[in-house]
Amino acid sequence: MSWEMSGTYVANCSCALLCPCPVDGPPNGPDGECRGVAVFHIENGRLDGTDLSGVDFAFCNVFPANLTAGNWKVGAVVDDGASDGQADAVGRILHGDEGGPFADFAALYGEWLGVERARVAITNGGNPTAVAGDGVNYTFEPALGADGGPTTVKNAMFAFGPEYMVGRASGHQMLMGIEFDGIYAESADFSYASEMAETAPKGRA
Repeated sequence: MSWEMSGTYVANCSCALLCPCPVDGPPNGPDGECRGVAVFHIENGRLDGTDLSGVDFAFCNVFPANLTAGNWKVGAVVDDGASDGQADAVGRILHGDEGGPFADFAALYGEWLGVERARVAITNGGNPTAVAGDGVNYTFEPALGADGGPTTVKNAMFAFGPEYMVGRASGHQMLMGIEFDGIYAESADFSYASEMAETAPKGRA
């Protein structure tokens, strides 16, 4: 089967600025782990005949060490406005069943928490806000560079996009049994596909 999706994501985790995961460094969260959640809005997407356009989902994680050490704990929450077929398709993609970059990720999964349903959304504005269920609500605040524009990172070893804005998002987050106080945040456009792994995420979740 073939699939593709593109849109926008906003992520928040327990690591201090900057999160070391994109360079395969050990997490610098308060407990030595990276606990996080990334909320995605699919602007355009499909898995074969299933249209995924407009679907929002959250991908939550616990990384107990540097990413390539594996033993990740991950799960997904798909917006309850999506159809059962759309939720199943997103779950199969994220679990790695449909090939592409998430199939590469699956070799590093230690525990798959499954797929749940709840309200998931990104509210666009000056600074995007992400919500997932009753326990996730954060607003991305970009770090500003010398020219007053957002600070970005590109060509990272592990990343959801080829270039992304870095910054902060605060608040206590809880999803699928994963809890953390948010510090680091990032946001960017994304574009992934089963046949285009070189343009897809290379590691952060």
